[in-house]
This record gives sequence, C-alpha cells and structure tokens, in this order.
Amino acid sequence: MDTADIGTALLRWYDGAARVLPWRVPPALSRQGVRPDPYHVWLSEVMLQQTTVEAVRPRFARFVTRWPALAALAAADEAGVMGEWAGLGYYARARNLIACAGVVMRDHGGTLPQTRDGLLTLPGIGPYTAAAIAAIAFDAPETVVDGNVERVMARLFDVQAPLPGAKRALAALAATLTPQARAGDHAQALMDLGATICTPRAPDCGACPLVGYCAAFARGTAADLPRRQKKAARPLRRGLAYVGRRADGALLLETRAKAGLLGGMTGWPGSDWTDDPVPAPPVPGDWRQVAGEVRHVFTHFELRLAVFTARLPPDCAPLRGAFVPSGDFDADTLPTVMRKVWELACKAP
Repeated sequence: MDTADIGTALLRWYDGAARVLPWRVPPALSRQGVRPDPYHVWLSEVMLQQTTVEAVRPRFARFVTRWPALAALAAADEAGVMGEWAGLGYYARARNLIACAGVVMRDHGGTLPQTRDGLLTLPGIGPYTAAAIAAIAFDAPETVVDGNVERVMARLFDVQAPLPGAKRALAALAATLTPQARAGDHAQALMDLGATICTPRAPDCGACPLVGYCAAFARGTAADLPRRQKKAARPLRRGLAYVGRRADGALLLETRAKAGLLGGMTGWPGSDWTDDPVPAPPVPGDWRQVAGEVRHVFTHFELRLAVFTARLPPDCAPLRGAFVPSGDFDADTLPTVMRKVWELACKAP
C-alpha cells in the first residue's frame, strides 16, 4: 500500500469536501499558508472532547464572543466561564482552560507553544490535544488520532483486533500516513472522512476517496470494524436533590466543591451519590418528593435522583448554599443533570 498515494487522494477529497467549521481555516486558504488562530484551535479541541460538533458550534461562538482572545480568558471570572460551559460536561476542562490561559500569559508571553512537547507542559493538555494543536494550528507533522481516525485506520488496514486494545496499533498505522507538508489539513481530512463518510454505521464506501486502498472494503468487513470488547454494565448510583424556593421567589443553590464530578459548578443541594443515599435537606422544611426521578448517565455510572421541593420561609437560614433572586437565576447555566432536576421540580403541584 503506497501511503503517499493515500495521502494525496485524501487531501484531494478534503480540498473539495472539507466541513465549514468556525474554528477552521478552509483548505484553499490553508494551501496559501494561512493558519488558524491557535486560541480557536485549542478551545475547539477542548470543547470537542466527548461532545459533538453540532453541540459545540453555538457554544464556541458564544465563548469567543465573550472571551475573544487568550488574554481575555486568562482574566475571566471562573464562575462566568463555568456558567458558559454548562451543558458541555466534563467540567474540569473549563477549569483547566482558565489555568492554562494563565500559565500561557505568565510563562509564554501570551502565545501557545508551537510544539507538541511544549504544549504538553500546559494544564489540561494531553497527548491528543497537544498533537492536534501542533498539527492544525502550526502545521507540525504530528499524528492526530481521535475516534474517527481510529475507525478509518481499522477499516483501511482491516485491523481485526478489538478496541481499546488496538489503540496503539491504530495510532502507529495513522503515523505511517502523516505527511511532512499540510499535516494540519491531513489530520482534519481524516477526522472529516470518519465523521461524514466512514461513519460508525452504514459507511458510504461508494463515496470514499480511499475505497481503492481500503483492505476492509476489499474483504467485505468494513461495516464490522472497528471491533470492540464488550463493556461492563455501568453501576447504578442514587441521590436526593432539594429545590427550595422562598416566598419572594429566591431559589436555594450551592456551588459544588472543585474536586470531583461537576466540580465548581452551581447546582441544587443534595445528598451524596451512593447505593443508599442519606437524606440531607439543606434547611428544615416541609420537603415533598416530586413524582418521577431524574436519570443521567456519566462515563462510569448511571445516576438516578429523587427530587424534593419546599416553600421556605423568608427568614430561614440554610445549612448549605445561598439564595439566588429569581431574576438572577438562569437554568441554562446549570450542568445538564441539574437542569433535569429543575425541569422535574417545575412539574410539582
């Protein structure tokens, strides 16, 4: 298999079929040496971790409108950034963005390092993100491997070994294709190919620019790849959430500890998430359980929350949290699971 021919065919396809993305420089300009804003590349790559492109598009636009440059983000209020991040999940990413921006301003003159090794020294930037920024923002010949690229490699080379065990082999195969020139376009072309043609289900092999080189297509195995080991069932945890409202409409909210899930996010007071949660009302009151429950899936477990509501007296002193005036409350700034709690609470009589 001639890897140079594969790369040529891939870039030819990308030149005509590249997705239009707000953080991306189109291939026509990229070929002329125009590079994307490294801040935009970094931000988009962090946002896209475990999140779809369509979900990220509007959030990216809002984020860069509010903090248009790395220096603005470094000076941002953490609560504001966390609120803007609400709904994207994996909230440690938002805290790491702020920390990383601060380090870049302090130690790198406000400019992101241009090498993978330099990027790896920054908070919240791991091997994948470092390679992606180096390749896409600075055209360094780095191999960028996400889930889309793993799928393309598994099919292109007909790799039968299952994921996650095959990850290292798939990355090595991707490295054999990484060019010295147009490395950023090459990386984005592989991502686009996996996202639009070499899709998880029903790959459109007839439209694929690499079909003539694809070993899985030749052997009729493309739709079955990549193979995956069966995942263990997610454990189930339960918890209690309390939505309290004073007579003046103010709502009782608390900021979670920075460590752990939803760290630093605003939400409803509640119990620990265990197999058998212990009631933990944030203030004495006539708490009544709402019919139904909130269900939410995290990476490593499934959570079910029972929701309790109460009308609280104006002079009550909460043991946890603080009251937020109704005019200052914005459910959109809550993490997804807490928005689900609010939606269920609103159904209470």
